[in-house]
Amino acid sequence: MQHLNIEVKARCADPDRIRAILKANGADFRGTDRQLDTYFKVSRGRLKLREGLIENSLVFYEREDRSGPKQSSVILFQTDPGSVLKDILVKAQGVLVVIDKIREIYFIENVKFHIDVVKGLGSFLEIEVMETNLATDKKELLAQCRQYLRLFSVSESELVPYSYSDLLLQKA
Repeated sequence: MQHLNIEVKARCADPDRIRAILKANGADFRGTDRQLDTYFKVSRGRLKLREGLIENSLVFYEREDRSGPKQSSVILFQTDPGSVLKDILVKAQGVLVVIDKIREIYFIENVKFHIDVVKGLGSFLEIEVMETNLATDKKELLAQCRQYLRLFSVSESELVPYSYSDLLLQKA
């Protein structure tokens, strides 16, 4: 399934404050997931296999590497845990990097929030505004994303332009 997202990532010095704001705004907590994201070598975009207890999927996405809200074109394929898909991709594409994280997942309507603790990188907040039948206009999605950035008081200096894979590779 292909869809449009507007998303933003920020460093998060105080996850408890973010949790409190989410709770105060009626966020639906979906659970805490330990996720391994295996990024594969590809000629364009990013291809990752997510393995978790809650979320398992193969994801191809393309987006700009810039701070602040940005458009992401995503193709998502739900996978079965323990399938041979990872073995096939490892042999065919080769592994770029593996991200190990603990992710808390929350929703408010069409907006998904992640509080992530990423091994080797620290704590982050992600806001992912997803296209729906009711919210499909890019300007509307951007406005929603900016609204939540203001709600969480995210400063410009906290915004992160890159994926976790890029950040971990920069540290290597």
